[in-house]
Amino acid sequence: MKNLIVAILVVAGLILSSALFVVPEGERAIVIQFGKIQRDAAGDVRVFEPGLHFKIPMIETVRKLDARVQTLDDPADRFVTAEKKDLLVNSYVKWRIRDFGQYFLSTGGNTQQAEVLLKQYINNGLRTEFGTRTIPEIVSGERTELMESALQQAGIAAAELGIEVIDVRVKQINLPDEISISIFARMRAERQAVAREHRSRGMEEAEKIRADVDARITVMLADAERNSRTVRGEGDAQAANIYADTYNQDAEFFSFIRSLEAYKRSFRSKDDVLVIQPDSDFFKHMKTIQRQ
Repeated sequence: MKNLIVAILVVAGLILSSALFVVPEGERAIVIQFGKIQRDAAGDVRVFEPGLHFKIPMIETVRKLDARVQTLDDPADRFVTAEKKDLLVNSYVKWRIRDFGQYFLSTGGNTQQAEVLLKQYINNGLRTEFGTRTIPEIVSGERTELMESALQQAGIAAAELGIEVIDVRVKQINLPDEISISIFARMRAERQAVAREHRSRGMEEAEKIRADVDARITVMLADAERNSRTVRGEGDAQAANIYADTYNQDAEFFSFIRSLEAYKRSFRSKDDVLVIQPDSDFFKHMKTIQRQ
């Protein structure tokens, strides 16, 4: 008898435990009975809030769904602008489940499946918006309008999944690598052309400066040469005047001094050879000295 009671209590405990389920905070639950979602009297899907709830054991199963705001942040996708230029756009989406019954029926409660479908809707909206705008329009000031339009289009499409799209944001817009390389090469060529032009102008200005300096130096040298000749001529004239004054004071003494200077210059080196007649006037003062 006691064993029977214990067995009944164990079975009752198992049945009771299987009839209870707990919905954690941040989640919601739906109950499925014979493959159909359980609904209330009004025909709406019964959504169980966080807490302790009951279900029929062995007949009803519980599916718990995340009710928090989710972030879809995938790698960058390629979009084509109005001028047929490719862009790599990195975006993210904030979303959450609005209709749990519709969400379960559309995705089977699989978050990855939901994000795949949602990503398609978002990309379709962004592709439409990028396709109607040029790169300057996208970059300069219409990004906010673009994101609002994409959010509106994605929200309408995502409603079929039971999802509410809270926000769509474009984080980064880049050019594809092959286009970036081409643009950088063109920019480099343009900068090099500008640099060559500046260097050419610099060389031209340098040549002008050199020519101007050379002309000034030539003028300065000519002026210096002219001034030196003038000074030299004045010095020669002054020397001639001095010689003339000296000669007028004592012609014989002046002749003697000049002869001595001539002797000194003529016999400066032993290697000097002077061919002259002995009775020449050049030896006049020497003859006088010998006679004395």
